[in-house]
Amino acid sequence: MALTDPTGAATASSRRRALTRRRVRSVAGTVLSLALTLLGLLLVTFIIGRVMPIDPVLKVVGDRATQAQYDAAYVAMGLDKPLIVQFLSYVGDVLRGDFGRSISTGQPVAQDIARVFPATFELAALGTFIGVVIGVPLGVIAAARRGGVIDQVARVVALVGYSMPIFWLGLMGLLIFYGMLGWVGGPGRQGIIYDGMVPNVTGMILVDSLIAGDWGAFRDAFSHIILPASLLGYYSLAYISRMTRSFMLEQLSAEYITTARVKGLSERAVIWGHAFRNIAIPLVTVIALSFGSLLEGSVLTEIIFSWPGLGSYITRGLLSGDMNAVLGGTVVVGVCFVVLNLFSDILYRFLDPRST
Repeated sequence: MALTDPTGAATASSRRRALTRRRVRSVAGTVLSLALTLLGLLLVTFIIGRVMPIDPVLKVVGDRATQAQYDAAYVAMGLDKPLIVQFLSYVGDVLRGDFGRSISTGQPVAQDIARVFPATFELAALGTFIGVVIGVPLGVIAAARRGGVIDQVARVVALVGYSMPIFWLGLMGLLIFYGMLGWVGGPGRQGIIYDGMVPNVTGMILVDSLIAGDWGAFRDAFSHIILPASLLGYYSLAYISRMTRSFMLEQLSAEYITTARVKGLSERAVIWGHAFRNIAIPLVTVIALSFGSLLEGSVLTEIIFSWPGLGSYITRGLLSGDMNAVLGGTVVVGVCFVVLNLFSDILYRFLDPRST
């Protein structure tokens, strides 16, 4: 008759309970951090809306309104209440997806953002894809051949990517590839022929044209997006290649890499099978942050290429004093950053069991 070990069973049970408690604490900490970050973001945008030298009441009633009309609007907008009450009301409105009404368009800001955000998302996603496809292999090869020609090229590419003004590159790109060579489409998302011809399903013109099976519209949309996406992709790959190279150099100098080479593994297996696999986890965070930076940093690109995205919407709102549009767009960009960080953190925990 087999005997069971009650001590071993109790030890295993206590380990499972300890692991469960650690996971619960980790999830609770992540949720708390997320909530505090969002609250801080809303506090910052609320303060910006109050310190800007723009009178929101005048933007609504106009500068020819009487004092009685001004006072009535002032009270109706809740500006007569204490700041803490205004802030709590603002937080409640944002949580319900209510950013107010845009003075410029006359539409709810949330509706405007839902219309323009897919264009920015599509542009940033393609730019990040270009940055990852080129930047990651470039960084890996540069680290594996440190001091060689490819390493020098990678360092120059990263340096130029960080130092060149994007508005200058955009203007030069339009002049050369559109004006002189005619290789790409001009400003905007589509040519006049295809404008409004593709049914709006996702708001992303490449995806919608594929859904509609309109290959002519797809080629036209691709010819318009490829140049601004390549510019954003260049900035993305400059950052991604530099970080990939740094991560790889750290791994290639580790003892386990020397051990793998002594065992007779091929250089390809050592680099891609061992070193690169270990940098995949921090690289996820780098790519997520790069994507987030393209979402909020594509303002100049969208202006140069007349791209009807979130960056252009925020800029127009700022120039016209439409603070509801500016603050609503700023909150959306901040939420995107928070969500991307949360996603990278969850993926990090999934890829690295030691983090649980």
